[in-house]
Amino acid sequence: MTQTSPTLYQRITSAKLFWPLLALALLLAFNLVFTKGFFHISIRDGHLYGSLVDILNRAAPLMLIAIGMTLVIATSGIDISVGAVVAISGALVAMLIGGTLVLKGGVQSYVTLVPMPVAILAALAASALAGLWNGLLVSRVGMQPIVATLILIVAGRGVAQLITNGQIITIYYKPYFYIGNGFLLGIPFSLYMVLAVLLITLLVTRKTALGLFIESIGINPRASRMTGINAKNLMLCVYTFCAVCAGIAGLIVCSNVKSADGNNAGLYFELDAILAVVLGGTSMTGGKFYLLGSVVGALIIQTLTTTIYAIGVPPEITLVVKAVVVFLVMMFQSQKFRRVVFGKLSKQVAKS
Repeated sequence: MTQTSPTLYQRITSAKLFWPLLALALLLAFNLVFTKGFFHISIRDGHLYGSLVDILNRAAPLMLIAIGMTLVIATSGIDISVGAVVAISGALVAMLIGGTLVLKGGVQSYVTLVPMPVAILAALAASALAGLWNGLLVSRVGMQPIVATLILIVAGRGVAQLITNGQIITIYYKPYFYIGNGFLLGIPFSLYMVLAVLLITLLVTRKTALGLFIESIGINPRASRMTGINAKNLMLCVYTFCAVCAGIAGLIVCSNVKSADGNNAGLYFELDAILAVVLGGTSMTGGKFYLLGSVVGALIIQTLTTTIYAIGVPPEITLVVKAVVVFLVMMFQSQKFRRVVFGKLSKQVAKS
């Protein structure tokens, strides 16, 4: 039997990025009609301002976590402790930087307790240790990923609370604010951080065999071990990398609000990150992963959140509206669902 070549429509709709991009485009189109001034961008002091810029800036932490989460899910794992790692990173950098008021030449100014680069490196090192802990439990001890990371999601919040002594630590050192609130060439600096992490991850996973090894572990871990892939070490690295991404996100979150809250920082980030990865086309069963799709998924979630607040949806039903929209996007990503729905529609059109 001869196989018919796929039509242009089939080729377009079968692309993994098509449905996430379509969902994002529909959200933007909705705001174009119903949200006044949504696409208005102004320039003040050489910086870009507007709803679109705010969405990109606020989505930066989620995009970073989604990048790391993508690789974890690709190995058929999951990391629900990233929110706690965000809290640990923010708490540690806030404690180390703080801000002491001093007088220099009769002028009041704030100085950091330790050099800012040292504080940032310490926060990222603590995040890497948290990821290493998760990786050891999963790859060496053999715990289920959700159980292993559940331990840290509880203990991590406790560690963050211990670091902050149960208080909200305020940062007064202005140079640190640049990470989450600064602009470079008119664009939020946090986006450059996301772009750097994304490009490095794409380069390592798509220009080397590492990406193929990660996918092979997710598809068939036993077969990958038989071919000589060191699955244990690779999983250890993947969980560590995911935690480092969460640690960078914690730096941005802490800089944005100029404080650290060990109890609430990064709360529910893990759920949004997992959702962003799935919206981007990566299957929870592991295997093939799509980093760009995960970034688009994070933008969908942030755009949806901004839209809900912009149109004045009552707070008590905000989560319900968000869940319905995400449910519809996920359903239309399913080939089986599209086949059933559009198949019935085409039959009805043919009859009429």
